[in-house]
Amino acid sequence: MHYIRYAAPVWKRPSKQVRDLMRRGAEMMVNMAPEQLDELQRATLESEYMQVIGGDPILAAAIRRGIWSTLLHWAAANISRPGEPVAANTGELSDIARGIARRGLRSPTSVDAYRLGQNMAWQFWMEIAFGLTSDPAELRELLEVSARSMNSFIDATVTEVYRHLQIERDELASEVHAERRQIIAQILSGKAIPRQAEGQLGYHLGQEHTAAIVWGDESDIDPSDLDRATEALWPTPDMRPMLSVRIGPATRWVWLPGAGSLDVPRISAAIGELPGVRIALGLPASGVAGFRRSHLDAVATQRMMMKRPSSTQVASFADVELVALVTADAAQADRFIKHTLGDLASADQELQEAVLVYVHEQCNGSRAAERLFTHRNTLLRRISHAEELLPRPLAESSVSVAVALDALRWRAGRP
Repeated sequence: MHYIRYAAPVWKRPSKQVRDLMRRGAEMMVNMAPEQLDELQRATLESEYMQVIGGDPILAAAIRRGIWSTLLHWAAANISRPGEPVAANTGELSDIARGIARRGLRSPTSVDAYRLGQNMAWQFWMEIAFGLTSDPAELRELLEVSARSMNSFIDATVTEVYRHLQIERDELASEVHAERRQIIAQILSGKAIPRQAEGQLGYHLGQEHTAAIVWGDESDIDPSDLDRATEALWPTPDMRPMLSVRIGPATRWVWLPGAGSLDVPRISAAIGELPGVRIALGLPASGVAGFRRSHLDAVATQRMMMKRPSSTQVASFADVELVALVTADAAQADRFIKHTLGDLASADQELQEAVLVYVHEQCNGSRAAERLFTHRNTLLRRISHAEELLPRPLAESSVSVAVALDALRWRAGRP
């Protein structure tokens, strides 16, 4: 296999005159008067975009140090190597990222600070540049080189900001989820629950809830897809918060507040663009016991879903409860299926599906044919053929036949 090699972009070195001008200007920037630095920091933090930081003295102090550190880094680099690329400034980044992550602020907050600081620094730099030379050609080259240098430097620094933020958020999430996992383990094991459990979980245990398990194949699932699927379960978190806990890189345990069953078709449609994600739902239940019971329902649903391919993305315990009971003992389930279905157990899928839909529609040929998108006479011929394969007439065994076919369908991994 041949690989194409792409050359890195060439950084054109400025002329000697402009390099000298940049060195002199950078020295002036390093020796900036204290009142000029104060003005730069104040203008950045007092912007309407930065009010959330300006009101936090600890975080604001870290941002001020970051502004000066960034300015000094760029200027020092251009004193020693004027006009050459400047590496990202990582000074103060850890403190800033930690402050933003632990205050729950949005990611662009810190980026806003760097971009606003860049704008203010550029204005100050232009004043310096216009005082360094009156030659139009030199001034033009100086501003072009300076703009390219400053933009690439801030871009590289912002990239580092995002990286540090992600590290801090991951660490914070690990701490929070570890604490939640410990409390949930106590609840699920039936142990006494600490009084502060609800506060630590941020979730009311006395209400009615429906548990869910969101998971995917650990080898290729994108964790962000799991987060999107979890959010799709509960589109109105402002009303009452749900509880979501990371159990591993590819699994989320979720509890949703409120009475009533979830809208499985809506959830299926919402995660249709996330093909690697699957969701198992429990049944609604109340209180601490219901918190545990609904989760065990979801676990049983997940177990059934994992016996079949990923053709089913979302399933509820209501879909699998009877089949789970019937198939709990594999050998007994085999006997039940064979005894109930006879030769229909080995018939083609189309015939089995026709019988199952026919029974679900209370043996109404017209409704069943409509659901199967086929003619009523065609359906009745299939039912007649199935009657020949069944050990007992369908009219006498319709419930058992439907259960056996459903169990066979789940075990075979068919949608």
